[in-house]
Amino acid sequence: MMKISELSKRSGLSIDTLRFYEKIGLIEPPPRDDAGRRDYPEAVLGWIRFLDQLNATGMKQADRIRYARLRAEGPATYAERRAMLETHRTEIARRLAELEETLALMDRKVAHYRALEDETQKETTNV
Repeated sequence: MMKISELSKRSGLSIDTLRFYEKIGLIEPPPRDDAGRRDYPEAVLGWIRFLDQLNATGMKQADRIRYARLRAEGPATYAERRAMLETHRTEIARRLAELEETLALMDRKVAHYRALEDETQKETTNV
């Protein structure tokens, strides 16, 4: 178990962000100690990493909240969660293909400018 300050350090999220995540349902409210302080289980770190990865891949916050709510409902939502992830995976694959095309274009442009530079270099040395 860890206090919010330790979770903040280990997750890289600010305390305010952790509280916000709890408020909007991305993180389940943790148990509290005798003094009323949040006491997070170790497993929340893996969940936060997963949420960060979903965010990094462009999943909208509303969809992450929906996924978190489904997760909290338990095994009865496995099919719906899988379907969400499959849909999101399809979008990631589409964006990756688009990025690969863009990368290939950049490679061609860089090669083109290198060739132009080489030509210019040869012309100035032959003068």
